[in-house]
Amino acid sequence: MRTADKQIADILVRYGEPFAGNVWRVQGTAVIYHKTLERIAAQAGIAFDPPTIIRSERDEAVILVTGRLPGAKAGTERVEWSLGEALVNVNYRVSGKQAAYVYAMAEKRGKDRVILKLIELHGLVYSEEEADEFRQNHPAAIRAVDEDFEAADPFDEVTEAEGDLKRRIDEAESVNAVTDLMLDSETQRILNGFPAGTRDEVRDYAKARLVALGWPGKAGRTGRGRAA
Repeated sequence: MRTADKQIADILVRYGEPFAGNVWRVQGTAVIYHKTLERIAAQAGIAFDPPTIIRSERDEAVILVTGRLPGAKAGTERVEWSLGEALVNVNYRVSGKQAAYVYAMAEKRGKDRVILKLIELHGLVYSEEEADEFRQNHPAAIRAVDEDFEAADPFDEVTEAEGDLKRRIDEAESVNAVTDLMLDSETQRILNGFPAGTRDEVRDYAKARLVALGWPGKAGRTGRGRAA
């Protein structure tokens, strides 16, 4: 594991979160789920001040977010702030008739940045709420974080593919949806390219999702075969 990844993993484990399944890469940039950061904030006892609205437009919102991490002793509280911004079709893209929730996105980004600062992951990993910017080829943002990472690791693609597959499993809302995903030929191709341990972990992750959705009871009505 590269040095930066070990730093990330060591910090995540403090809050009961594993590296695998929570962190993946977009064009070499480490990205972490928003929901993971929310769990960490709750675990760490981070409290947020009421937000300050910097800019308020129909298609743009800029919000100042301040967070507080309690210390072990009185007077050792840490305070960090950051801006969350969302501008439709610039750093926040919507498609078709999808509604644009610029304030919600700005709040998420601001809070995620503050959480990353307070748990000392800022500069090592970005929130998924900013990952679309990397996918849209924003080289300045990518270079800024790449400076903190070593040369490419042969396991980077596996880590990213694993995280993406687990995200798709999480998004599946029925037993059939998980089954269809895991039996899909492209999914099988991806799984076959994983090391055995990673492949087994993803399959176990899918099985846990099936159980959470009511399997095997619901699966018995579908007549479908082995999902993972």
